[in-house]
Amino acid sequence: MILDKLPDLPVKTVLPELLKSLENNPRLVLEAPPGAGKTTLVPLALLQSNWLGKGKIIMLEPRRLAAKAAAQRMADLLSEKPGQTVGYRVRMEKAVSAETKIEVVTEGILTRMLQDDPTLENVSAILFDEFHERSLQADLSLALALDAQNVLRPDLRLVLMSATLDAAFIGDWLEAPVITSAGRQFPIETHYLLPAEVAAAGNQPAKRLTELVPKAIRKALKEHPEGDILVFLPGLGEMRRVSEMLQNSLPENTDLHLLHGELTLQQQQAAIKPAPAGRRKVVLATSIAETSLTLEGVRMVIDGGFARVPKFMPRTGLTTLVTVPVSQAAADQRRGRAGRLGPGICYRLWSAADQLQLPTQLSPEICEADLSNVALELAVWGVKNIMDLKWLDVPPAAALAQARDLLFRLEAISENNQPTAHGRALARLGLNPRLGHLVMRGHEQNLGATACALASLLAERDILKSVSAERSEPNPDLHLRLEILSGKRPHTPGFQTDENALRRIKDQAGQLKQRLGEKQNTLDPDAAGLLTALAYPERIAQREHSGLVRLATGQKARLATELFSEAEFYGIAHLETGQQPRVLLAAPLSKTELLQHFAAQTEKIQEIKWEANAERIVARQITRLGALILEENTLSKPDPDKMAEVLLGVIREKGLARLPWSEKAIKTRQRLAFLHHLDPENWPDLSEAFLTSELENWLLPHLTGLRSWNDVSRLDFNELLLTELSWERRTEMDRLAPTHLEVPTGSNIPLDYTKPEAPVLAVRLQEVFGMLETPKIGGGKVPLLMHLLSPAHRPVQVTKDLRSFWNSGYFEVRKDLRGRYPKHHWPEDPLKADPVRGVKRKPK
Repeated sequence: MILDKLPDLPVKTVLPELLKSLENNPRLVLEAPPGAGKTTLVPLALLQSNWLGKGKIIMLEPRRLAAKAAAQRMADLLSEKPGQTVGYRVRMEKAVSAETKIEVVTEGILTRMLQDDPTLENVSAILFDEFHERSLQADLSLALALDAQNVLRPDLRLVLMSATLDAAFIGDWLEAPVITSAGRQFPIETHYLLPAEVAAAGNQPAKRLTELVPKAIRKALKEHPEGDILVFLPGLGEMRRVSEMLQNSLPENTDLHLLHGELTLQQQQAAIKPAPAGRRKVVLATSIAETSLTLEGVRMVIDGGFARVPKFMPRTGLTTLVTVPVSQAAADQRRGRAGRLGPGICYRLWSAADQLQLPTQLSPEICEADLSNVALELAVWGVKNIMDLKWLDVPPAAALAQARDLLFRLEAISENNQPTAHGRALARLGLNPRLGHLVMRGHEQNLGATACALASLLAERDILKSVSAERSEPNPDLHLRLEILSGKRPHTPGFQTDENALRRIKDQAGQLKQRLGEKQNTLDPDAAGLLTALAYPERIAQREHSGLVRLATGQKARLATELFSEAEFYGIAHLETGQQPRVLLAAPLSKTELLQHFAAQTEKIQEIKWEANAERIVARQITRLGALILEENTLSKPDPDKMAEVLLGVIREKGLARLPWSEKAIKTRQRLAFLHHLDPENWPDLSEAFLTSELENWLLPHLTGLRSWNDVSRLDFNELLLTELSWERRTEMDRLAPTHLEVPTGSNIPLDYTKPEAPVLAVRLQEVFGMLETPKIGGGKVPLLMHLLSPAHRPVQVTKDLRSFWNSGYFEVRKDLRGRYPKHHWPEDPLKADPVRGVKRKPK
C-alpha cells in the first residue's frame, strides 16, 4: 500500500477519507494548512484509487519553481527521478515519459491540454493546488474542466486544495464534499513594529522597505544565533536594493540568496537547500515562497508587508504591476513558513493596528487583469455566453468586451466572437495574444527570427539596466535591445546587460523558432517598430514635438524622441502609467509600413473645417489610423453639402447678430416682426430665437457651394427672409406695414419698426400742419407713435393722439420753438396753416 510508505505528515490522517469520498464523488475540496503535506502526499495517495485506471493525475501548480520542487519531492519519496512515475511540464522544460502517472504542470499548460483534448481521454483526475491564490489561469482552467466534466467526462475527478479560502463556501459552490486536514505548525512568535517606527519609515513602499528590512535582518541575526531567515519583498527591484544595502554588512558565516522565478535552476536550488554546516543564509524572496516550497533551515520570517499584483486599466488598455499591502491570508501564509520545521519567529514590518486594516483576501486576478487570453480561450472553447460556464467570480463585462475588441483587431476572432484560423493558431502558441500575433505575422513576413526574439524580450524583464544614479529616464530603444540580442552591439555607456534575462530570452526565442519551424537566424533590428505595432496597434504613436507623442487612442505620452533621430511614427510596447504616461520601450516605424500593414484599420475621411484666421473653409482628405494622421491632401472639390454644414455651424457659433445683414434686410425683418406681433397666426416669427432654431430651413440651402465669410456676405438676406412669401403676401405686407408714409407736405417719411408693438413715424412738426388725426397702419388697427421733431430733428413731442396735441400741447411747444427757432413760422392755428417742408419765414 502506497499510504503506508508515505511520510507521517498531518494530511496523511485524512487520506483514507479522501480516497473513499472520491470513489463516490467526482469533486472534492481539501482544506489543509501550510505544512500539512497536501502537495506531495495527495497525488501519490490517489495512485491506488480504483477509478484511476490507465489515466493520469494532473496537478496544477501556480508557479514553475513550486511545480518542479513538488515533482522532485514526490519522485524522491518513490526513490525515483522526475520523469518516471512523477513528472512535470513547465514553460520551456519538461520531464515526462510513457510511464508517468502524475504530471505537475503550470497553469497555461493545463489550459492547453483541455483545449487540445476536451475529453481528457488519458486523464482521470485534476488537482488544483494552492487554489486560494486565485490566479487567472487557475480560474479559467477550472471553468473549462467543470464544463468538460459536465458534458463529456462525468467520471473525471476534480480536487481543489487550499489553505486559506473559505472551504465551506467553495464546497457549496462546487457541490462537493469538504475534507479538512490539520496542519503541522510549530509555535511562531510574532513581532510588530511600534506605530512610531512605521510612521518614521514613511508611506512609500520602496523607501519604507529599504529603511526597515536591512535593520530587521541585522537585528534578527544578532538576537537569534541559529536558523535561516526568509524575507518577503514585493519584487526584484526591492530585492536588489536590499541586497546592495546588506553587502559587506552580514556576518562572515551568513550567505545572501535571492529567490524569484527568473533565476537559473542552480540559483534557485541554492536558495532552497539547507545552508552548509556552520553557515547561515538569508533568502530574499517574492511571493513565490509563500506556498508549496519548504525552505530547509528557515526559522525566521521577515515580512515587508507588500505584494505586487497585476492590475488592468480598462481606460488605457494597459496592465500594470501595482504594489499593494499584503492580505491577511497571505500574511498568515508567509508567517507559517517560520514554523514548518520547528518553533519560529515572524517579524512583521507594520504595526498591530495596521494588521487589523489589511484586507482579508486580495481581489482575484480575474477581476483585475487583462482578459485577452481568457477571451481567446473561451472563443476557442466555443463559449457563446459567459454564464454558460461555472465561475467562482464572473469575468468583468467591461474588461471582457475590451479584450474581445483587441482580439478582433488582432484578427483572432470574428465580429460574432468566433475564433479565426489565426486565433486558433495564437491559442496553440501559448503566448499572450498580442505577442502570439507578433510572432505569427512576423513569421509570415520572413521576419520569424526577429519576431521570436522580440516576443521573448517583451515577455521578460528588461535586459538593459541603468548603472548611473543620475540617470532617471530609461533608454526605451527596442532596436538597441535587438542589436544586443544579435551580439552586434557594443557596450552602451551608462547601462549594463542583465545576463540572466538575456539567457532566458535567447532560450525562449529558440524554443519559439523550433515550434514554428523557423529556420532563419539573422535578426533585423530595423523591424522592431513594425513588429511592436502589430502586437500593440492601439499604442502606435506619432511625434507631436520633441519629447511628446500622441497614441492612436488619442492619449499623449512622454518619449525621448531624440534617441530615434526624430522619427515620425513609433511602435510602443510598454508604458508607465500616470497623469503623463512615459514610454518605456519603443521603436520607430515608417509611414509606408503603417499604410501597408494597417490598411484595414485606417480610414480616409474628408475633413472640412473652418479656419478662423482666414475666415474660410479648409478642405482636406485625411488618412487616419485612430487619432493619428498618416496622410493629408487638399481637396479641390470638397462636398458642397458638407461645406454648407460647416458654415452653418460657424454661423450658429457666431450668432445671428454677426451675419452681414443689409439695412434693407434689417427693416424687412422688423416689419415682419410687427406683422407677427399683430397677427401671429398668419405672419411668420422672425425673432432671433426662432431664426436660430430654423437655420437649416431658411439659410442652409443657400450656403451650398460657399467657402468663406465673404461668400456669405454676398447673400441677399432681404430676399432670404421673403422667400416663403408669395407675391400676394408681399403686396399685403406693403399695405399693412408700409416702409414709408406720405405726410401733408408730400414727403414720404420712413417708418421705424424697431419696436414691433409701437411703430414710429418720426417727422418734423412743421410737415404735419393741417393733419388732424394720427395715421394708422396694420389695416387701420395700429396708430403710429409720432415723434414730432424740431427743425433740428430733435423730438419735441411724442404722441399717439395728434388731435389732442393740437388742442393743448402744441401751444406750450410753440412758445419754446419760437424762442429757439425765431426765423421759422409757428402759427397760432396749426390746423389751418400750410405744412412746411423747409424753412418758411414767419409773415411780416
